[in-house]
Amino acid sequence: MTKSIQRILLTIALSLGLVAPLAVPVIASAATDTTPNLSNALCQGVALKIDNSCVNDSTSQNTVNNIIAISLNLFSLLVGIVAVIMIIVGGLKYITSGGESSNVTGAKNTILYAIVGLVIVALAQVIVRFVLKKTDAAITPTP
Repeated sequence: MTKSIQRILLTIALSLGLVAPLAVPVIASAATDTTPNLSNALCQGVALKIDNSCVNDSTSQNTVNNIIAISLNLFSLLVGIVAVIMIIVGGLKYITSGGESSNVTGAKNTILYAIVGLVIVALAQVIVRFVLKKTDAAITPTP
């Protein structure tokens, strides 16, 4: 019974992991000028004003940062839910082990791996937020 629950949870997690990137909108920009222009080459990655002068467009970077933050939060929520379910499954396995050492070890490993997964997701949250803050600070011009 626990194998079927684990298989179902793994199938759900994998299918969401494959579908979730498709749900995130892709930011695309179309070139308005088809002729090669020196100012376009110099300002690549930077928005252009009407007079073709370069301007730093931090709104697109903020949009990318927001998309990354939202997708990370959704992924963390999903992993948190799966980890709590696996902790419950491990607890049920521990209770129903009947004292057999192999079943007790399997239940303890299930709980341990679920907790390790939660720690890894928490550290991923910290690392990604740190990187987003540093990139946002590097792109945003200081007056």
